[in-house]
Amino acid sequence: MLHFAQFGAGRIGAIHAHSLATSGRGTLRHVIDVNQAAAQALAERHGARVSTTQAALADPEVGAVIIASSTDTHAGLIIAAAQAGKAIFCEKPIDLSLPRVDECLAAVAKAGVPMLVGFNRRFDPDFAELHRRIEAGAIGAVEQVVITSRDPGPPPVSYIKVSGGLFRDMTIHDFDMARWMLGEEPVEVFATGSNLVDPEIGAAGDIDSAMVVLKTASGRLATINNSRRASYGYDQRVEVHGSLGRLIAGNRVGSTVEQADAQAVMTEKPLHFFLERYAQAYRIEMQAFIEAVTQGSPMPVGAADGRQALVLADAALRSMAEGRVVRL
Repeated sequence: MLHFAQFGAGRIGAIHAHSLATSGRGTLRHVIDVNQAAAQALAERHGARVSTTQAALADPEVGAVIIASSTDTHAGLIIAAAQAGKAIFCEKPIDLSLPRVDECLAAVAKAGVPMLVGFNRRFDPDFAELHRRIEAGAIGAVEQVVITSRDPGPPPVSYIKVSGGLFRDMTIHDFDMARWMLGEEPVEVFATGSNLVDPEIGAAGDIDSAMVVLKTASGRLATINNSRRASYGYDQRVEVHGSLGRLIAGNRVGSTVEQADAQAVMTEKPLHFFLERYAQAYRIEMQAFIEAVTQGSPMPVGAADGRQALVLADAALRSMAEGRVVRL
C-alpha cells in the first residue's frame, strides 16, 4: 500500500481521493486545504486526518502526494514534496510561468522523485486504444490529427480571472493530446480566438472560442477547436488520419440505444461534463501512478510533458496576440 497526503479538497480533489480509495493499492492519510470544512469532510469520508503541509510532508509513512489545490500553489508544493522525497501526482498545469516550471523540474530531478502531471485524457480507454493502434501502424504514418473539445458551458468569470486563460487552462489538455497523437513535437503554432459565448469572459481578458494549428518538423499537422459552450453536452472527439487510413474516437453517451421513426433517427446526447466523461480515465490514471511509483517504472506522462504543453499554450497566446505563426 502506498500512503498519500493530498493538497486540495475541492471538486478535482474529491475525484482523486475517490480514485485512490477504489484503487485498493493506496490510502489517504492527510488532507490539507485552506477550506477547513471541505478538508474535514473529505478526510472523514476516506479515514484520513486534516493536517498541515509541514506535518504531512514530515510523515515518514507518506510515500506520495496528490496536488489538487489551486494552480498558484502547485509549484511551491511540488518543490517542497520533492525535497521531502515524496512521489508527486500534480494536476495540470504545473504553473502558469515557464521559468517557475523549470524550477520545479530542477527540484524534481535533483531529488530523483517520480512525478506525474494529470493529463487524464491519455488514460481514457478510447483515446488510449486509438494511440495503441497508431503505434501498431494500423493507419500508417500519421498525417493529420483533429481534436474537438467543447465544454457544455463556461465556468464562472471569477475562475476565468485566475485560470491563466483558455489556452493554459482548457486547451492545455488538447496540446498534450496533440503531441501524443502526432508522435512528434510541434515546431509551429498558429492560434486565433474570439468571444462568442460570454462577453464577461472578454471583459476579464480571455477568449471563449479558439482554433489552433500545429505543425511538426516533418510536416504533420494538428488542429484543435475549443469552445466554452456546447448546447448538446461535453464534446470530446479525436480523429487521426494516416497514410493507410483513419482512426476516430467519438463522444461517450449515456446509452447506445437508438430510436428511429418516421420523423428522425435519434441517439442520446454526449455525457454532460468531464466528471462523467472521464470518470474511468481518472481511476486508470491513479492506478498507473501507483504502479509506476511502486514498480519503479517510467511515468506514462511526466513533468516534461507538463512543460511542453505549457510551451505550446504560451506560443498560442503569442500567436493570437501578434497574428502570426510562432516558431519554436
